[in-house]
Amino acid sequence: MAQIRKMDCQVEIKSSAEQFFDAFKNNMQLMPKLGSQVIKDVKLVQGDWQSVGCVRLWTVTIGGGTENATEQLEAIDDESKMLTFKLVGGHIMNAYKSFKSFLKVTPKGEGSLVNWSMEYEKQNDNIPEPVAYKDFLTTWIKNVDASLSKA
Repeated sequence: MAQIRKMDCQVEIKSSAEQFFDAFKNNMQLMPKLGSQVIKDVKLVQGDWQSVGCVRLWTVTIGGGTENATEQLEAIDDESKMLTFKLVGGHIMNAYKSFKSFLKVTPKGEGSLVNWSMEYEKQNDNIPEPVAYKDFLTTWIKNVDASLSKA
């Protein structure tokens, strides 16, 4: 029977919650520069860059290889600094029936805590857990934080 599973990625960062959330909410087109270690390219497919419903095509490095993923921005919660994304295409959808992620940024001390949760449903029981995607998100968070800290 199909089962929705969850995996969390938590990283403490130096950037303020406002600064980090703003980078992901309003400046996704800058991610190939801010997260260059894992983000190779991003193109707008539908809508504008920061509105609910917009669709973006990503070219990313995961597990030593390059993959494409098409993602839709599903929700923005400015008050809790949370974004919801749904993958709608790309290599990952060969393994998973559904894949959503939730980016939440919370102030912590002089920096912030980033929690990026993934909810997914495997195509079958032989599909591995998305650990490579958790590693990808961890690297992306750290890259963006390092870039924002330099700015």
